[in-house]
Amino acid sequence: MDSTGTERPQVDAQQARQVAEEARQTRWDRPSFGRELFMGRLRLDLIDPLPEGAVLPEGERFLSRLREFCETRIDAALIEREARVPDEVIHGLRDLGALGIKIPTTYGGLGLPAVYYHRALMLVGTTSPAVGALLSAHQSIGVPQPVKMFGTEEQKREFLPRCVREITAFLLTEPDVGSDPARLATTAVPSEDGESYTLNGVKLWTTNGVLADLLVVMARVPKSEGRRGGVTAFVVEAGAPGITVENRNSFLGLRGIENGVTRLHDVVVPARNRIGGEGEGLKIALTTLNTGRLSLPAMCAAASKWCARIAREWSAQRVQWGRPVGAHEAIASKISFITATAFALEAVLEVSGRLADADRHDIRIEAALAKLYSSELAWRIADELVQVRGGRGYETADSLVARGERGVPVEQLLRDMRINRIFEGSSEIMHLLIAREAVDVHLSVAGDIIDPKADVRRKARAVARAGGFYARWLPGLVVGRGQLPAGFAEYGRLAGHLRYVERAGRRIARQTFYGMSRWQGAMENRQLFLGRIVDIGAELFAMSATCVYATSVNQEASGVELADAFCRQARRRVEELFGRLWHNTDAADRTLAQRALDGRYDWLDEGVIDPSVEGPWIADATPGPTTRPDQRRIVPPGPQN
Repeated sequence: MDSTGTERPQVDAQQARQVAEEARQTRWDRPSFGRELFMGRLRLDLIDPLPEGAVLPEGERFLSRLREFCETRIDAALIEREARVPDEVIHGLRDLGALGIKIPTTYGGLGLPAVYYHRALMLVGTTSPAVGALLSAHQSIGVPQPVKMFGTEEQKREFLPRCVREITAFLLTEPDVGSDPARLATTAVPSEDGESYTLNGVKLWTTNGVLADLLVVMARVPKSEGRRGGVTAFVVEAGAPGITVENRNSFLGLRGIENGVTRLHDVVVPARNRIGGEGEGLKIALTTLNTGRLSLPAMCAAASKWCARIAREWSAQRVQWGRPVGAHEAIASKISFITATAFALEAVLEVSGRLADADRHDIRIEAALAKLYSSELAWRIADELVQVRGGRGYETADSLVARGERGVPVEQLLRDMRINRIFEGSSEIMHLLIAREAVDVHLSVAGDIIDPKADVRRKARAVARAGGFYARWLPGLVVGRGQLPAGFAEYGRLAGHLRYVERAGRRIARQTFYGMSRWQGAMENRQLFLGRIVDIGAELFAMSATCVYATSVNQEASGVELADAFCRQARRRVEELFGRLWHNTDAADRTLAQRALDGRYDWLDEGVIDPSVEGPWIADATPGPTTRPDQRRIVPPGPQN
């Protein structure tokens, strides 16, 4: 039994890996720019020319109405103070159609492509990140996306029209389970007649769960004779008997977010509400996230663009030592970083979004890179803006207004942005997910070589296959277009940066091969090495996207200037990462960490006071009487006028 009083599966590391592998999408039926990049091939033809970003009159009209609504109807300061999004704001968004931006018109939605969805999130997210999170959680990981992608026609007709007017939530995480789905404890026991399932369990950090009307719940169906079992996805009515929201959680940022702890006690769900087959829940969740993850880069890009504006305006007006602070080199370098990177994050978003809309490519790596890179760089931008603003960056907007200054919510932005490095896969988990895809070809080729269970005959066959593959592949990593003086000349001023990307792409492929050769099956434990490989790939993807995007913007000359500045900065980061691949303190750090865990340095605790409230690390949530917070049902079920 775990801390929630639930029987949790006992799994070892190998079983946990097996569950994760089974949830992966293993086939590569369509081309992938990211996959090719990690294999040492710069396939610019996959992103240039960019898929056409059609200007849709209905999309432009929607964005215009949404902008007016954000500017006149959303009081972001009020949401921050009261830590809740007013009902009238959610009603207003519903009436605009903002709850169904990507839902096809057949089911009552707006039927707009991803690029318009992202632009909508940019508008809402810069007005109030909490409202942006509400819309994102509803449409990117809530009921609409999995039902649209994997639901039956009957499920689409039943649920998608409701998603246009009702809030939805996604329930996966549990008090004892974060990124290790093999230990998922919530159960879904089928009835004898097969007509329903009974769900029991506790879900943590259910964004929108406090006010949702429909839920996507991941629960484990027990294996039995004739049943595959495994983690399965269900659409569940939030008002069903047995569902209790036990707590509305509070956080460092996003203070208006409706996030809670949800208990399911003997909740009966019709079998027709199951999405996909039994055991397909994790695959559905991961596939949904391939494009759903792009909602976070949208809000990161928007926040970064706002930061660039504030940094520019403040640094031009604030005078110190006889000059605007932006004229001082120490601040000028920050303005350069913020401005150039904001442009790059918009480029990454636009390229990824258009690829998603075109639906011709496999973008699982690109979407994951966009999420990882955008959340990390946007956090650095927000931190630098606080430094540019100085004490005013640390002071709250309300306090600034109270003493007569413009209420610029920079400290709030810093708090709100921090969650993006954790939301929908922490940066550490994203590194591992991307690394697994990046080395997929190597693992496929060398599978039996590094498999301790493989016999001598299987290993011999694997060696022969690997020899043939690497005999063809490795020579291609020696020379390339990036070494030609006229390579990529069609990109003008940016050609040198693309030559660098091409050379660096071949270089990371070689380094990955060296790592595989050195560590073989133990490669998966070299998380810092793999993380640096991924970070290099992310920088190269961002450089490629920025160079391509710069030639497509209306202000091409200044766009090229920004792309050039960004690539120069990115190249320095790439070289540093390459240097740390083999020259680092990783081994010493592992040793010190283990000694710390063993208590060797406990004496460091002396002289400080622990401000924590007494209690267990993971709360005891054993079944029993529960209390319910002020749970809101924003839109009552049934047809709406």
